[in-house]
Amino acid sequence: MEIGAAIFFTDYSMAPTELAVVLEERGFDSLWVAEHSHIPVTRRFSHPLGDAALTKEYYDVMDPFVTLSAAAAVTTRLKLGTAVCLVIQRDTIQTAKLVASLDQVSKGRFLFGIGCDWKPKRWKTMAPFTRPARRRCASRSRR
Repeated sequence: MEIGAAIFFTDYSMAPTELAVVLEERGFDSLWVAEHSHIPVTRRFSHPLGDAALTKEYYDVMDPFVTLSAAAAVTTRLKLGTAVCLVIQRDTIQTAKLVASLDQVSKGRFLFGIGCDWKPKRWKTMAPFTRPARRRCASRSRR
């Protein structure tokens, strides 16, 4: 079966270790997690589906590398992926190290999904996010 599950892991969701075991036992192919570093207090743009779609999970989501590492530790077959890792907001070297480490811990089961984010206001609050990188990301989001 090539069916995966996606979740925003939070302190009130099912634990990554518990869900990963259940998914693997039931024959699921993969587990996908999203990343949201923070939500600015004021926003120039709303969620693509409207502000009502910006649910509590967006504010409380756990780090994808931590949750997927926990899932990797309790599974042997389940593929583990970032539905989106906001690489444009992260330090390049530290992210590369996290990706390589998770791929090693999971014995090659990590799938690296990337993106730049849909919130331009948040881009400006990220230290590794330079002006040229903001322009590249903005030009891609207008297509």
